[in-house]
Amino acid sequence: MKIFKFGGASVKDANSVRNLVNIIEQYKSEELIVVVSAMGKMTNAFEWLINSYCYSSDKIKARLNTIVNFHNEILWDLFPDKANPAYVAVNELFYQLQAVLESSPTKNYDQDYDSIIGFGELISTTIVSHYLNENNILNTWMDARNLIKTNSDFRQATVDWSLTEQNIQKQKFDSVLISQGFIGSDSDNRTTSLGREGSDFTAAIFGYCTRAESVTIWKDVAGVLNADPKHFPDATKIDKMSYREAIELSYYGATVIHPKTIKPLENKLIPLYVKSFIHPEKEGTVVQKSTSYDALVPSYIFIENQILVSISPKDFSFIAEDNLSFIFAKLAETKIKVNLIQNSALSFSVCFENAEDKVQKLFSLLKGTFEVRYNDDVTLLTIRHYNEEILSAMTANKTVFLEQKSRNSARFVLR
Repeated sequence: MKIFKFGGASVKDANSVRNLVNIIEQYKSEELIVVVSAMGKMTNAFEWLINSYCYSSDKIKARLNTIVNFHNEILWDLFPDKANPAYVAVNELFYQLQAVLESSPTKNYDQDYDSIIGFGELISTTIVSHYLNENNILNTWMDARNLIKTNSDFRQATVDWSLTEQNIQKQKFDSVLISQGFIGSDSDNRTTSLGREGSDFTAAIFGYCTRAESVTIWKDVAGVLNADPKHFPDATKIDKMSYREAIELSYYGATVIHPKTIKPLENKLIPLYVKSFIHPEKEGTVVQKSTSYDALVPSYIFIENQILVSISPKDFSFIAEDNLSFIFAKLAETKIKVNLIQNSALSFSVCFENAEDKVQKLFSLLKGTFEVRYNDDVTLLTIRHYNEEILSAMTANKTVFLEQKSRNSARFVLR
């Protein structure tokens, strides 16, 4: 069994779908599960639609039309014959989406979000499945919500591994299986999602539950690079890395692999390949058990649009356990994902995404008890396997607000 995952960039238009099918063509005689994301930037488009739906905007119709027209253009290109059953299947999904939009919101934004967001994946996989049929590649379309069962923590659902494994192992594997990334369902069969960019995690779930030979994530890059080329023009591909290194990189903010993807694969020693759908013949990167290759190439992770917040008790008392407990509770209440923490005797500093609504809410929750100072528009830089020459070069001519060092990683908040 092999698991393939194709992200939005790999199905962004009709030619991209053709390329995906060409790749699958090479493996159609093998046991294969193909996980596909929403097409192009459609997840963003669906999020705009969701906001209109939840906040009674007059833009619902226009935003829905944008989504429908985008998919119709791909359909027209792939299926010139308008009698092709792909049109009926996709239109049925749009009817279902329209029914949701005509109902009243539940007032639980996260639940309403999940009830709509998964249509991007449902539509993309329906188009891919029918185009595989057009090319005589036998396949079965699976609704991931019938297989991946979760709790009811909408937008960040936790997988029920036992029930999910039972469901997947009952599935017949007599053809290529096409399914959606990112979505599952709870015990009441309400759609849930696994977190933004969660399709990688879906591929890992299928890999774990089928004891797959391998999982491959197909991307528009050559493999895992040691830096984002936007920040680091000399970025190079890492040929091999350990599960541990991949977890460290994703934890520190590297976006090439979803953070939850690695652990299920490590548990069953399933190798993860990151390969280019543009050059599928090339080797890419393999993530596996051995740590022998991890320190060969330094890695650089840049996270922009950060805010560094320093919190001190107003009575000049020490930052103690009760202070930290209160602060962490407020961070959780505002759903802030902390990217770095550091504390001293009199202050506690946190670095996180500068989302104005969350920042202002946090400040209002803290202002009665704490003095709050901040630096916004900063970047969090993490360097794995550094040396002093690298640190000097990367911080030259920068204002460094905070730094941390461990044996293998150095982190800087800078501007």
